[in-house]
Amino acid sequence: MKKIIKNGTIVTATDIYSADVLIDGEKIQAIGQNLSDIYAEVIDASGCYVMPGGIDPHTHMDMPFGGTVTADNFETGTIAAAHGGTTTIIDFCLTEKGKSLKSALEKWHAKSAGKAAIDYGFHLQIAEANEEVFKEMPQIIEEEGVTSFKIFMAYKDVLQADDETLFQTLITAREHGGLVMVHAENGDVINYLTIEALKEGNTEPIYHALTRPPELEGEATGRAARLTALADSQLYVVHVTCKEAVEQIAEARSRGYRVFGETCPQYLVLDQTYLEKPEFEGAKYVWSPPLRDRSNQEILWNALKSGELQTVGSDHCSFNFRGQKELGKNDFSKIPNGGPFVEDRFSVLFSEGVKKGRISLNEFVNIISTQAAKLFGLFPRKGTIAPGSDADIVLFDPEVERTISVETHHMNVDYSALEGFKVIGEPITVLSRGDFVIKDRQFVGNPGKGKFLKCGKFNHDSHKETGKAEDLINR
Repeated sequence: MKKIIKNGTIVTATDIYSADVLIDGEKIQAIGQNLSDIYAEVIDASGCYVMPGGIDPHTHMDMPFGGTVTADNFETGTIAAAHGGTTTIIDFCLTEKGKSLKSALEKWHAKSAGKAAIDYGFHLQIAEANEEVFKEMPQIIEEEGVTSFKIFMAYKDVLQADDETLFQTLITAREHGGLVMVHAENGDVINYLTIEALKEGNTEPIYHALTRPPELEGEATGRAARLTALADSQLYVVHVTCKEAVEQIAEARSRGYRVFGETCPQYLVLDQTYLEKPEFEGAKYVWSPPLRDRSNQEILWNALKSGELQTVGSDHCSFNFRGQKELGKNDFSKIPNGGPFVEDRFSVLFSEGVKKGRISLNEFVNIISTQAAKLFGLFPRKGTIAPGSDADIVLFDPEVERTISVETHHMNVDYSALEGFKVIGEPITVLSRGDFVIKDRQFVGNPGKGKFLKCGKFNHDSHKETGKAEDLINR
């Protein structure tokens, strides 16, 4: 059935204007004044912004970690994402040493098939450097539509890869149009500091942060950027938290290196003192890299404003406080790393960014949707409102005030890391490829309706705001 969205204000990364949007099937057919179609359902967007659906480039659904598995799977996690205005997620597939890359993808396809309520793509971890892995990468890019590859520089003896693996991945990505992602922390030094802290009887959650100081994030970020330059490749630094890392990214970009950065809502509004909460409650705030001193928050906001950081991902990795976070009750290093944020990313960035004058409305859309679409080869199918684009659309009320709470969220986890946090702005209605997923704040979608997205190859000009949509069609 056709739909026409009327009486709203369309907001993209570049424009703000009043117009109607005609949807035919899964696509936006036309944008114009006083559109009409006797067969179309009319959606009244009075008082709302009409925005492209959010793209969350960083989630961990149904992921094993530290002897347990994240509380949100592809069904609960994508339903929560939709409530929060996100219509596309890109999730991380973990590989196993000695096994093929394709086997990891098959495992994640099995986890997601028939469950996702919105569209999704995959990033793929590279754990080891060997001939088979680097022969398989081009096939994964060309045939499987997975074009981004993650290297962990931390989690020694579990996920951490060495610099040779990183460098060879960068070279292969350059040759075949891939984008390399890094979790940038110096895992070797973190491992040493963790062992020393536990020897001294320091087991509380705060020591998770104290054994992962910002200097180690800055060092790893700079090292990855320099290896990227040497390989003449491209790099995306995930979950940037601090001044030390921002400075390395800014320097790399000033030299013309193809280095991009992402931060997360938790680093924009929370700080290290949350890990000091009594009765082990600080464990709710254990993730990596850790929360930092509050002074880093404005540095991150300024980096988003200036374009040194391009995206905000949720790093959604939910573990229940009871029964999961409690695994580290007597040893901070055994607390499962991660927090629940996929539902709140959109509203937090709008409320704390746009409403407080830190970023403009266009910059908000660019950060929350458009840049991720461009960097990961989904633009202009995703990330904008234009004829021919998927009808992934959010009707967003910019004036409603609400308080975030575990009592009202839709994530499958027993706490909110943002409990009591007041925000202005809320997604009211969300469409994914033309179908209602959220209607008047209620979930009306279908788990399994979400499609797997094959991503396009990295395009050197794809991240630029001035790039013409028509140049990228059918990439």
